[in-house]
Amino acid sequence: MKVLEENFRFMILEVMKQVESTLRLLDTPGTVSIESIESRDDYIDNLKSVIENDCFSHIHRQPLGKRNVDRIRALNVVTSNLERLADHCVNVARQTPHLSEPAFFQKYDYRPFFQEVLTALDRVHSALTRQDMSLAFKICRAEFTLDSMYKQQFDRILGELRSGSETGNLVTTLFIFRYLERMGDALLNVGEAIIFSITGDKFKIHQYNALRETLGSRGEDAVPAHVEFESIWGTRSGCRIGKVNKPQDDEKGVKQSLIFKEGNRKKLLQEKASIERWEAIMPGLPPKVQALQEEGASVSLLIEYLGGCTFQDLVLTAEHDVLENALFLVTQTVSELWEATLKNQPAPASFMRQALARMTDVYHLHPDFQTGRRAFCGIVAPSTDALMERASELCSRVASPFTVFIHGDFNINNIVYSHETQRIHYIDLHRSTDSDYLQDVSVFLVSNYRLPIFSRDARERIDYVSAEFLKFARAFAKRHGDTTFEARLCLGLARSFITSTRFELNKRFAKSMLLRGVYLLEKVLAHAEECPLEEFRLPDAVLSY
Repeated sequence: MKVLEENFRFMILEVMKQVESTLRLLDTPGTVSIESIESRDDYIDNLKSVIENDCFSHIHRQPLGKRNVDRIRALNVVTSNLERLADHCVNVARQTPHLSEPAFFQKYDYRPFFQEVLTALDRVHSALTRQDMSLAFKICRAEFTLDSMYKQQFDRILGELRSGSETGNLVTTLFIFRYLERMGDALLNVGEAIIFSITGDKFKIHQYNALRETLGSRGEDAVPAHVEFESIWGTRSGCRIGKVNKPQDDEKGVKQSLIFKEGNRKKLLQEKASIERWEAIMPGLPPKVQALQEEGASVSLLIEYLGGCTFQDLVLTAEHDVLENALFLVTQTVSELWEATLKNQPAPASFMRQALARMTDVYHLHPDFQTGRRAFCGIVAPSTDALMERASELCSRVASPFTVFIHGDFNINNIVYSHETQRIHYIDLHRSTDSDYLQDVSVFLVSNYRLPIFSRDARERIDYVSAEFLKFARAFAKRHGDTTFEARLCLGLARSFITSTRFELNKRFAKSMLLRGVYLLEKVLAHAEECPLEEFRLPDAVLSY
């Protein structure tokens, strides 16, 4: 590690020399040659390669532990961005011959750019070796400062270009300032890499700010350097989601856990509103919102971390009696919620409209699923899109006779089961709305089916859960006189089967879901041509693999 550390220190010094040489070239043209800057860049490139090889060698040579591996990974990223910054110095130098008068550029306030870059570079070694979050943050801030300075020079040059004189010099000057501004992008990457080495997680600077400010709005004095942050992957929401562990100040030293979400303003504000409504309907069902922070188009939430496990974990691993108990609690909870929020107003079936909107993503992953009309031995098979268009017309003819407040994304990994408290909780609630309850039923059933496990025992557990939940939903429909339950569920399942393929890379399994969806569409459409939809019956076997 000593050689690696030494080479890294040399790398920083050489890049600083490169920046200083570029500044002298602009200050006093002729005292520094472009060739000398290019020559130093070759040395920096070689040094970067040496450090990169050494980083990979250390990682693979012996077990180091996550913290040391994170630090080496960060060092490698920092080195790559230092090399990129040095490249921008070369680009600046190569622009100077295009100036008709070298002194032309000196009319502009360029020295603060170099001072900002050099100040940030001087902080890099200390920030990484001391694991100093404050210094890392200051390095990141250099990018915002350089952006602001670039905007001032850009506006001035743009105004001068309108005069029509010195066009060549002005365009060259603009290019030079653009390369100076791009040095800030490299410094931002450097700072974020150092933050990663400290927190063990990849924070963008706006996410760092969001977490710090959201903790602050809750009255916490903690910053990410003083909390444990564990990313939660597997989400397709587009939000940054992580688990924040902050030690309590009690004698037991128990950690307080929270969920941090940062991302799309509309989604997270919808989730907050949904959580509040669910809490009013059934206190304790959703996690509690601990803090909210709004900034521009982004919102950050701190939400209570719910102990227990997801229902998906139970389906995959639990003993049958535990799974049976949890499923009973799920159906009991869902029944209470539906009864409490039921309104006697029709809810249109929008399953096919939802499916058609997602087919572009399906075809991107599985282009062979996009087939045209085909004929075989006089039997015509329409395309999947044509089937969905026909089914969309059918949707307009059926509606739920009532609405309930639904989860909106009732996947089995959005249901949390606490064995200790014998309670069910809902998470990821930004899609909650008053709608047809079969939206949730169809999603629940297909989220069981699409679990990518194929052992006999596992599929039997999945089939058991699907059969029991379907029995529960049918009983609810019968109790409330929902005569088109079977037809609408068929359409909902078809939607979920087909659109779930956009998340499945296993071609065979994805095709199984596609064919089940197509089969259901053909089944309900054929029935609708000859018989009332009230007489349709879903073929239950379609839910078994």
